[in-house]
Amino acid sequence: MLVAHPRQGSLATLNRRLPEMTRKLPPLNAVRAFEAAGRHVSFTRAATELNVTHGAVSRQVASLEEWLGVPLFMRTASQLVLTEAGRCYLAEATAVLDRLAVASMHLVDQVVPSALTINAPPTFTMRWLIARISSFQRRRPDVEIRFTTSIAPVNFHENAYDIAIRGACEPIQGCVSLPFMTEVIVPLCHCDLLEGGCLREPGDLAGHTLIHYVTEPYPWEEWLDEAGVPGLKPIGQLKFEQMYFALHAAAEGLGIALVPLFLAIDEIVSNRLCVPFGPRAARYRKYFACASHMNPVTESFYEWLLKEGQDTEQSIAAWAASAGWPASVVSG
Repeated sequence: MLVAHPRQGSLATLNRRLPEMTRKLPPLNAVRAFEAAGRHVSFTRAATELNVTHGAVSRQVASLEEWLGVPLFMRTASQLVLTEAGRCYLAEATAVLDRLAVASMHLVDQVVPSALTINAPPTFTMRWLIARISSFQRRRPDVEIRFTTSIAPVNFHENAYDIAIRGACEPIQGCVSLPFMTEVIVPLCHCDLLEGGCLREPGDLAGHTLIHYVTEPYPWEEWLDEAGVPGLKPIGQLKFEQMYFALHAAAEGLGIALVPLFLAIDEIVSNRLCVPFGPRAARYRKYFACASHMNPVTESFYEWLLKEGQDTEQSIAAWAASAGWPASVVSG
């Protein structure tokens, strides 16, 4: 005996009562199989759409009919025909699955950002990131890029950024922390300071000005100890708040600064800056891309960062090899 499909008024009444009732849902995989079979009026085409076998669709539909206690199809040797109850049930099942698909896509659009906020140290942003970001924009024109700068500890609970970039010796704890580039910190200065052979050994720094900055990851005191001249007193000192100003002062010939090699490689290659003591007492760190969690946009940005970081390392390695440095200079 076929069960008559409820009229629209009855459905409206039922919808109002659902919050008061315990939902008794049919097996959803079976509903999905039936809906595909009903649209195609074919188990074979439904199986192709769902990437399962003809038998799997047939069994799912049979289990749904058993659960409902109602035949949904009339099966003959030559064709498959929806029953009256099947046609009514198909209309409702299709509408429900369509609404679920739309709601799911709407939620995905909200979860995956169309904007990406990147927080990075100021000098890194100005000297490296901004110069390269256009290639990511060409890769992902759908993503709006927003920059903020900081060297503060990474904290996704108190700050509204998607990716935080930091230099560190170890991965940042409490978040996804992925390395993308090695940092080599060495003394840099204007090439004019090498004239006359007055800057050949670390001890010669006593006759020069050392440039400091508040955010320096490798203090001069530590470098001098590692270089074998602990306690050396320079003729003068300059102190700045940010690395950017220290690097600019070195480029102007005002003294020698301890700066990551990758931030000045263009000036070094063009002979505007030089590395007077080679890799002696170099300090190595990694740059990490940090996120509270990964999604398709942050994953795409990290993949881009990794490629750009590798390209930068290759440029430094090529220059270092031409300068006679050890092959391990980039990796530390």
